[in-house]
Amino acid sequence: MPLFLMCALQSILLYLILLHSFNIAAYMDEEWKKATATYTNDTDGSLITEGACGYGDIHKASYGKHSAGLSTILFSRGSACGACYEIRCVDHILWCMLGSPSVVVTATDFCPPNYGLSEDYGGWCNFPRVHFEISQVAFSEIAKRKADIVPVQYRRVKCQRSGGLKFTMSGSSHFYQVLITNVGMDGEVAAVKVKGSRTGWIPMARNWGQNWHCNVNLQYQPLSFEVTISSGKTLTSYNVAPSNWKLGQTFEGKQF
Repeated sequence: MPLFLMCALQSILLYLILLHSFNIAAYMDEEWKKATATYTNDTDGSLITEGACGYGDIHKASYGKHSAGLSTILFSRGSACGACYEIRCVDHILWCMLGSPSVVVTATDFCPPNYGLSEDYGGWCNFPRVHFEISQVAFSEIAKRKADIVPVQYRRVKCQRSGGLKFTMSGSSHFYQVLITNVGMDGEVAAVKVKGSRTGWIPMARNWGQNWHCNVNLQYQPLSFEVTISSGKTLTSYNVAPSNWKLGQTFEGKQF
């Protein structure tokens, strides 16, 4: 191999290593920011199963009991669905757990504003307030349940997922929709393309939450997906669904 080509390859390899290290550091070095948190009075310790992200039963969506509803400024019209946040209770000796332990939660719902109440008394999710309405189980790991609302610090962290991305089919013959869950790294899905055996790559539009759709008949075709997360990384899972896929079924692809 010519020397100049070997040097070029070494430079490219070094660049990729540095880029990967920078992306990891960008998550790990993110500064703590101020917010507040409350918890939901649910019966099983998790948020409601039909949240604004469209995940349905969040236990089946792999997000379990460490889930959160985000205020308007964080939710960003659903683009934050699936993102992971590390939260810790601070500056409250009476309510915060000793040592300010942290918990990681996944954004699964929207905490709607209530402008009939003051943002300091009941209107916790009023714009532009930064607020997390987290599951009771997650809340109890950082603060005492007797607390009404607690001051917290938060930061974005990488999502640690088990298994691959999951694609759940819905819609009709000429309105195809897919719910994407169990997304690692950023957690947020920024763009999606789908490809059938008789089509090229078709861009999909966000319907709501993490439900993506296109007005194309994709029946009786094996389907592949190209998913881009918020940091710009793209992952392609080929032939995830077989040609005999049916609405309501869930298939597993690759993972970031």
